[in-house]
Order: sequence, then C-alpha cells, then structure tokens
Amino acid sequence: MKKIIATLMAGLMAVSVLAGCGGSTGTDSKTSDVNAGKTESDWSYIADKGEMVIGITYFEPMNYMDDNGKLTGFETEFAEKVCEKMGVTPKFQKIDWDSKEVELNAKTIDCIWNGLTITDERKENMDISTPYMENKQVMVAKADKAGKLTSADALSGLTVVAEKKSAGEEVAKTDEFFKNAEYVSVDSQSKALLEVKSGTADVAIIDYVMSIGTLAEGSDYSDLKVVEEKGFSPEQYGIAIRKNSTETLKKLNDAIQAVADEGELKKIAVKYNLDDLLLVEAK
Repeated sequence: MKKIIATLMAGLMAVSVLAGCGGSTGTDSKTSDVNAGKTESDWSYIADKGEMVIGITYFEPMNYMDDNGKLTGFETEFAEKVCEKMGVTPKFQKIDWDSKEVELNAKTIDCIWNGLTITDERKENMDISTPYMENKQVMVAKADKAGKLTSADALSGLTVVAEKKSAGEEVAKTDEFFKNAEYVSVDSQSKALLEVKSGTADVAIIDYVMSIGTLAEGSDYSDLKVVEEKGFSPEQYGIAIRKNSTETLKKLNDAIQAVADEGELKKIAVKYNLDDLLLVEAK
C-alpha cells in the first residue's frame, strides 16, 4: 500500500513540474501574458503604447542637440516622418552603443536608429529594415598630419581610436593597413574625435557620414581632416528591431518607402548634405 501511495505521489509531482515548465516558447517578438495565457506580438506591444522608443547616440548630422538644446538631425527628422506614417509617436532615448542589442531585447527601446551598419551577424540577431543610406569608414587626423597617412608604415607607433563594437573598430582590428598602429577603443565616435583633437590619439576611425556634419568649417573640429585617399569597409545603414518582428518590419519598411515617395526623405537628406548617399528612391 505504501508503495502504491508513493508511486501516486511521484506521478502527481511530475505532472506539477511539467505544468510549471509550460511557459511560452515564443521568440523575442512575443510578450507573455501569464494571467491571460496569451502572447502579444511586437507590433501590438508598440501600438498599444502608442510610441516607438528609438535608441540613439549623439553625433552630427544624424542625432544631435542644436543651439537651442533641441534634438535634431537627419535620423531625428527621418524617424519623426516614418513614425507619423506608422501611427506612433517617436520617443528618442540615448543609449550606450556597446549594449544596444541588450536594451533592444529587454524592451527598454523598440529599435536602434542611429547610423547602424548592416552586417550578417546583426541580421542573425535582429530584424533590420530596408537599407536606406550608404556609408564607409574613414580616418580623421589633425590637418597637418592627414596628408601623410597614406601607408601602413606611416601609422607605425601611432595611436588609433574608434568606438567600441562599431564598424570603425572592426576596421582597426582587421585591416592590414593598421597592423603597425596601437588601437584603443572609446565609448563613442565623438570621444574618438575628441581624443584626436586633444592630441591623446593620432587617428580616429569614424563613419564618413559623421565626418560630413562634424568637420565642417567653423565647427569645433575644423582643425581635423579626413584622409581622403583612403576609405574602408563600404557599408549600408538600416534600422534594427527585435528578431522575428515580422509585422513591425513590414510596417517600418512600408513607412520608409512612403516617406521617400512623398519626397520627404530626399528633402531631409538635402538639408543635411546627405542626398548623394541615399539608397531609397521614390517609386
């Protein structure tokens, strides 16, 4: 009798454990509602809030504060137009670029929209929009040195800086051109430029797009110059969202095309001198 009771108890415990382990097996694009026993799509999650939280860092001409302390820039205005088409309000949130994917999956942000380079690795971990702009990596140095940095030997013993986990860092670590240089990572592209300006580094590797807005005559970095003879890693920009967010991705891509079709994307790009780099055209 005792053996029968023990067997029954063991069976009940097993059923209890299995029931407790029967949670959602959905992807990152789903949010579990334990009480209702339902899952919520990524788009429903965003639409219910009525806003899209956009992860950014500050760099011209993409997202930056103007003289009045107002956030502006190509990405800022582009995002505002796209979110308008999607029927949600954009909410811009500054992030640590190094932890951008963690923040995306933790839902502290809903997308990464800040000159994000499309790579195969990122496409495996996130859904990424239609490419909307081309870019490359360039070297920036003080104007009196820039013309001399034409070979790997010329970089021997020099300190090169780039933003951690950026396309610039990938170039610094893998391109043979930098084999004789000392590489140091920093937490932003702006910091990389500041290091060169202050003389604590010799070369910064940054987005070409950033150089257009940051190194203009009359800017704080007008004493720095792009090494025009050398460009690296041709690339494309896209907007990253959570993996397997099919509905969100379609709405995002449709909105991007609608903004282009109305001529608004071209208009914004012209304003920031980026129109030659656009990849999305009006149909």
